[in-house]
Amino acid sequence: MEAVLARMRALDERLPAQDGVAVFNRVYLTVTQTLHHRIGHGGFPAPRRAETLSVRFAERYLRAVETDGRAPACWRPLLQARRHPGVRPLQYALAGINAHIGHDLALAVVSTCRHLGCEPAALEADFDRVGDTLVSLEERIREELMPGPDLLEVADPLTHLLGSWSLERARAGAWSAARLLWALRRAPELAEEFAESLDAGVGLVGRCLLTPILTTPSRPPANAVRSPAGWSPVG
Repeated sequence: MEAVLARMRALDERLPAQDGVAVFNRVYLTVTQTLHHRIGHGGFPAPRRAETLSVRFAERYLRAVETDGRAPACWRPLLQARRHPGVRPLQYALAGINAHIGHDLALAVVSTCRHLGCEPAALEADFDRVGDTLVSLEERIREELMPGPDLLEVADPLTHLLGSWSLERARAGAWSAARLLWALRRAPELAEEFAESLDAGVGLVGRCLLTPILTTPSRPPANAVRSPAGWSPVG
């Protein structure tokens, strides 16, 4: 666990504070530090299983952001929009959580099962405790990164956009995906096809979460009339 924490801290030091990956990295560093503390202080009944799952989970994120143009589809929206002036920090954080929970968590469960020689059912309690840690931090993340009342013009569409995504549903979907991938382990072509479909679907959700939010709504000119092709000035 210390190794992945060191890599996250190195990213935090290297990236500009407003970079979208940096925003998510700060959130995930906090999550991983919390998990590390809980594992080390008896918060998990099987510490070795919990640490293996947490490390393999974190490594998938680190590989995605440290590669050069070869990241999975679920991470590409964040990597491509990481410096977009119309994307808010909360969007970056939740887009990263979406990619990591929606795609990486299922694959980390399967990888952990292969490594430890166990069935997914043996990891269910650890999976739930890891998920509980993430859920407990989500509200704090939203509170810290949501624009203040002086930016209600931004917050209204942002609230609508982000209210359509749920960490609880993403976590439940990840567990179902992990069980299915495990069941397909003796049919590698089907497993790969499902994993690619999962990756693409999570990436599509990420693109929606990163929809730019304009600080000032665009308005047509005062002398404009609307036509089927759009607004056109008169005279």
